[in-house]
This record gives sequence, C-alpha cells and structure tokens, in this order.
Amino acid sequence: MKTTILIHCSDRAGIIHAVTGFIQARGGNIIYLDQHVDGQANVFFMRLESVFERHIPSLSDFKKEFETTLAAPYQMEWSIHLDEVRPKMALFVSKYNHCLYDLLSRFHSGELQVDIPFIISNHTDLRPIAEQFGIPFHVISVTKETKAAAEDRQLALLQKQGVDFIVLARYMQIVSGKVIDRYPNKIINIHHSFLPAFAGAKPYHAAFKRGVKIIGATSHYVTEELDAGPIIEQDVTMVSHSHSIEDFIAKGRDLEKIVLSRAVKLHLQRKTMVYNNKTVIFS
Repeated sequence: MKTTILIHCSDRAGIIHAVTGFIQARGGNIIYLDQHVDGQANVFFMRLESVFERHIPSLSDFKKEFETTLAAPYQMEWSIHLDEVRPKMALFVSKYNHCLYDLLSRFHSGELQVDIPFIISNHTDLRPIAEQFGIPFHVISVTKETKAAAEDRQLALLQKQGVDFIVLARYMQIVSGKVIDRYPNKIINIHHSFLPAFAGAKPYHAAFKRGVKIIGATSHYVTEELDAGPIIEQDVTMVSHSHSIEDFIAKGRDLEKIVLSRAVKLHLQRKTMVYNNKTVIFS
C-alpha cells in the first residue's frame, strides 16, 4: 500500500521527526519527503510518500491514531491519499475544443491516472469528441434565468458519480458560490493570460493593444473572485510587433493546453497545497 500524506500547521520543532517516527513505527518505508516553511506566516507544509509492504495498517485505524497522536497535538490540517484509488474528474466545456482534446488524449494514453465519469457542456458542439472517447456527455444550457437550476443539475450529476474534482476546460460560464462551496480548491480553471495581468474575457486582444512582448496562460483554483484564485501553474511565450491578434490566440491556445495539463497532473499527484489564496507546489 502506497500513501501520500499532506500536512500543514504552525511551525515548531520536531514535526518531521514526529511524523516520520509515526510512519516507521507502523511498518512504513518513507520514499519521498518534501517540506516548506513560510517564515513570514510561521506555517509548516509537508508532503510525504510512504509504502507499507508488511504489517499493512487498517486505513481507518491509521487515521484515528494519526489524528490522536499527531494532528491534535500539533493542530494539523492533514489528509491521506491511497495511490491505488483513482480520483474522479468531471470536465466542463463550452465550444473551444483544444483543451478538451488534449486532456482526453492524455487520459486515453494513460498519462492521467484518473477516471472521467462525464463531460458537462452548455452547448452541443463538443459532443462528437466525447463520443469519440466513449465518455458520457451532458448538455446543461445556462442562461441568466436558468443558472441556478442548471447548477442544481450539475451538482446532482457530480454527487451521483462521486466526482472528486472539476476541470473547467475553457468553460465559458462563471461558476457560482453554490458549486465552489461544495468543491473548495477542487475546481481547476485555465485562463488565457498571465494573471494577474489582463484578467477578463478578451485578454489576447488587450495584450495586443498594449503591445506586450510576452503572453501567457494561467491555471488556478476557482474562487468567487473572478480570475483571482490560487495559482497552480503558469507559462509564457514570446510575441512581437509582427504578430496579429490571430497569432496571439493561436500561440496562446498551445500554452493553455500545456499549462492546464500540468495543473491537472499536479493536483492528481497531490503536489498542491492551498494557503491564504496562494499555493505551495511540491516538486
């Protein structure tokens, strides 16, 4: 049994020794450990992978002992994840197909260790792609008048399938607090600019007008403040005066695919921790 444990708490002496000793005493072999201390906030973060080859503990007993022995005394926020359990990822899309194709291709090739129970869209345009990959496709149209009911339908599907996290693969609708509150730091978005610059609906046009020399893409967790959630991954590419808006968009879409897939991988590998609207990203 291979596990990944994520921990954050106030920094104090002895945390690493206490946690590693706890794992070793229960027959675990630590194969990876990374930690970070935010000295300004006095917060300790740790990601630890371990393998239990003998004397495999009951997961429920392990959780109870960890909570009593370590989490409570150190006032930890923590979680444990089994590598053998594949998370369930729902995809939300609209009409743009580049991010959807990229994620489904990576999933089909085995690059993403995840299950995709369905795709939700507010349009019918991308149904053929879902059918090509054999994934159920649900059309839930969204207007100002129907938004609340549409999100109720989305939540019903998410709960029925036991979805663990959501990826907005260029889903061109604002997700309300109703959904965000049910999936805190579990909704991943791709924004087509290097945030916080050029937030909003047409960042490539704004960047072109400003005469920038680089454009970027940003993947972040979704919060109720638009385009302001904790950043997971970013990248940039060079542009010049010779490029048109169409060139900006084409170059940007290549970036969007790469940045979103990296963010999804980091989330799947339990390498992201959110704190104070920022992320700690472990290597």
